[in-house]
Amino acid sequence: MIIGSDILYFDSLTSTNAVASQMLLEKKPEEGTVIRAGFQTAGKGQKGKSWESGKNKNLLFSVILYPSSLRPDEQFLLSMAISLGISDFLENHIPRPDIKWPNDIYAGDKKIAGILIENSIMDGMIEYSVAGIGININQKRFSSGIRGAVSLGIITGREYDPALCLLQLLNFLDIRYKRLLYGDREAIRNDYFSNLYRAGEWHSYSSDGVVFRGAIRGVSSSGILTVEKEGNEFCGFSFREIQYLH
Repeated sequence: MIIGSDILYFDSLTSTNAVASQMLLEKKPEEGTVIRAGFQTAGKGQKGKSWESGKNKNLLFSVILYPSSLRPDEQFLLSMAISLGISDFLENHIPRPDIKWPNDIYAGDKKIAGILIENSIMDGMIEYSVAGIGININQKRFSSGIRGAVSLGIITGREYDPALCLLQLLNFLDIRYKRLLYGDREAIRNDYFSNLYRAGEWHSYSSDGVVFRGAIRGVSSSGILTVEKEGNEFCGFSFREIQYLH
């Protein structure tokens, strides 16, 4: 087992990603090392956004990985594999979750999990990756500023043991990560698209203040989202270049 080879638990941390990054500056932890926190005082989300979580209510952790077989222009394949591992875990508890590009997991139209992967690239190679993961497990209330959030507990009405959920999740993540490293990457891409939120459906989006109708047609290994606009026009979007509307 790679992911979960070592699990370090802390009652409270600023951010598991920050602690993992600091560890990497001091030594080279074993691949698959997990840093888990019961609470984060400065949880990190994509593009500097914060991550809200009640104390000891959810899963908050980071995994240290060394995906040296991936080229920098393939780094989004790691996000695909991690997203699929989370989706596999959630599917054991709730009806089909969806992966919302680029870094969220949805249950219906509500966010249940988020991912923040930070890569260090040196000499044209991925030196290491820190995969930060947050999954809403038992939290029942979210602040008024958090719209559209949901948890396993809200959906099922049950209370879960986060430590047990973590062990189950790490197994699914490990399976997907090994398939990425040693298996068929095309299968990772295909599975990702099959689980992608709104894939192939026509919806409204906006980019640079312009609203348009489009259908998601694919995601590249570098993370570019391909959307077909009306009139058979295909466009590629990087992170934060497109907003989902309705």
